Amino acid sequence: MSTDQDVQQVFVIDDDADVRDSLKWLLESVGLNVVTFENALDFIDSLSSDVSGCIVMDVRMPGMSGINAQKKLSELDIDLPLIMISAHGNVDMAVTALTQGALTFIEKPFDDQVLIDHVHTALEKERIRMARRNAQSRMQSRYDSLTRREKQVMGLIVQGLSNQEAADELGINRKTVEGHRAHMMAKMKVDSLAELVQIAITLGLVETVEE
Repeated sequence: MSTDQDVQQVFVIDDDADVRDSLKWLLESVGLNVVTFENALDFIDSLSSDVSGCIVMDVRMPGMSGINAQKKLSELDIDLPLIMISAHGNVDMAVTALTQGALTFIEKPFDDQVLIDHVHTALEKERIRMARRNAQSRMQSRYDSLTRREKQVMGLIVQGLSNQEAADELGINRKTVEGHRAHMMAKMKVDSLAELVQIAITLGLVETVEE
């Protein structure tokens, strides 16, 4: 059986072959899956929509810099955790990278364990993000399986209407609403109104009220 670590990959992007090989060996020595690229364009061209893992990228590279690659990934809606590394780091670069969403900015030379720790943190963050995305996808599939009337009943119930009020709103009798509600709750795999409301909020079916 595959694990999250099996399917997650660490993408190392650096134009220096010695650095790429060194980082690959280091990260593979702790059981991680590593794929290396000598430039950001090749990395971006290789990406698939279901990719999972994290990125370790040099900030200064010929062609597309790490900073510009970071912007491009954002445009493509690629949200992999990013660890930016540089032998020529400065405050402006670090601030730009972090402002654009990088997880951290590490100056070379760095302690091996520091990088390993940051990579494990990044992979755990990505694992949580993917778990949430998959959970939301399952919620959406369950919602899509509802009939039109079940969706109507759900929409009214999560707004706080009682079965009778929902029946009056829809012009049907209360017993019919109760039947639709029971089928809807079973299809959504929830046991309480609170769970149903939370799913509706997650799917954007209702707006949260800010205090």
